Amino acid sequence: MSVTSATSAKRGAYAKTPARKAQIVEAAASVFSTRGYNGGSLREIASQLDVGLTSLVHHFPSKTDLLEAVLVYADEKYIGEFDMIAHDSGMRAAVLDLVERNFGHPELLRLLAVLGTECSSPGYPGNQWFVDRYSRLREEYRARFEHDQAVGRIPARRDPAVLATMLIGLWDGVQLQWLIDPGVDMVATIGAFFDEIEASR
Repeated sequence: MSVTSATSAKRGAYAKTPARKAQIVEAAASVFSTRGYNGGSLREIASQLDVGLTSLVHHFPSKTDLLEAVLVYADEKYIGEFDMIAHDSGMRAAVLDLVERNFGHPELLRLLAVLGTECSSPGYPGNQWFVDRYSRLREEYRARFEHDQAVGRIPARRDPAVLATMLIGLWDGVQLQWLIDPGVDMVATIGAFFDEIEASR
């Protein structure tokens, strides 16, 4: 084999790596969303992809490594264009847009709900990721509510930090109810929250 051929072969192998890792993460997301982190095994994930366990471990040496990749994947899919809409049109528009778009991705919502419950115990794999995620969301939402106050969308008397925490609690709660019973109206419920905080502007 020539040097050029050998280099091309290596480049081809490297090029396949991101695609294979993405396939593994998607398969793991499917398994974890139905069986949870404890119930889902690396062997089952490998079986879904029709690859050997050794191949999977080559990309993700431990189950914890794979869990972290799955959480990042779910969070990135979940967010979308939220920040841009929040800045341009306000938190109400951004939140309700994301709620509407997420109707098409119940598996991701279920994944975050299942893993969020499992990872609630300190020291559990993924716990710190959720701690950091909620801390980041509270800060981002607080800043967005402050921006809404600055442009007159919500009253200045409202505490933006409290609003951020309230929104996250409401959103997670009504989302879980919707996963259990699709008849629950998430849009109307969250819309009512914004009706309340925007009152008396």
